[in-house]
Amino acid sequence: MTSTIHEDLIGAEIKYYSTAKYRTRVIEWVSERIPLILMHGGGGHAEAYSRNIARLSRVCSPTALDFLWHGLSSRPKYWEGSRREGRHWLNQFTDQVLDLMDAKGIDKAVFEGESLGGWIAVDLGVNHPDRVAGLILNTAWGITLDPRFVKESKGDLEALRRTSLDALEAPTPEKIRRRMEWLMPLGGTTDEIVEVRRKIWQIPETRDALTEYYNRLFSASTAEALFTEADIARIRARTLVLWTDHNPFQGVDAAERIASVMPSSTLKVIQGAGHWPQWEKPEEHDAAVEDFLKSLG
Repeated sequence: MTSTIHEDLIGAEIKYYSTAKYRTRVIEWVSERIPLILMHGGGGHAEAYSRNIARLSRVCSPTALDFLWHGLSSRPKYWEGSRREGRHWLNQFTDQVLDLMDAKGIDKAVFEGESLGGWIAVDLGVNHPDRVAGLILNTAWGITLDPRFVKESKGDLEALRRTSLDALEAPTPEKIRRRMEWLMPLGGTTDEIVEVRRKIWQIPETRDALTEYYNRLFSASTAEALFTEADIARIRARTLVLWTDHNPFQGVDAAERIASVMPSSTLKVIQGAGHWPQWEKPEEHDAAVEDFLKSLG
């Protein structure tokens, strides 16, 4: 029988860190072990890692956060600027993570980012290497890869946009489930995670903020914030490229290409999972992360 989120999080804390910039909601397990910051995908929330926090606490001090405009974190005005200036609205997620680290007194951390979170992990690795002890790119988005090696995926991204905005417009259990099943096409979507997502997406301010997030994400301006192969080749932090065999919009060929370009990376492919391997295959995910953390010394 599958355990509940409440059971999985016994021993963890849910709290808020408020600074002059942001209010960030986290689920954390505080210890003196190496900090691991867990970053969810677009539209998500900290509960995406609820099946992992207790087990991972054996080897690290994990913190899963709600990104800005997501979950129950603050919803500031979106930045209007360029990536070159460090003021593209996607850079605001990175600013939030650094702000949270400062609030928690963390100098360096390992970052795991799933989907959108992987995009932000890459930004940290490229532009803030002094704060990075290691990276885990979990079905990461945000990297433009050589089309000679990687299959296009525009149709799948259009399905993501359509199901996301449809569910935000009317967050019924059926529409939320359809959105969650895009993440996990092989199964894994539970009534409980659907209800958690539905209650969060029913908050009017969150619905408005996420609707703007998706409209921005799928606009032409987002292309400016994409990283190139030359960018990720500059990352020197040890990196685990963590992928699945049924990722809905980038296949194993993308993971292989990322791993081949990054100078200090290893590749792990989890079988029988989609876009949420940490939820769909938590034991296998956690074993891979634990091995990686131990390899950092």
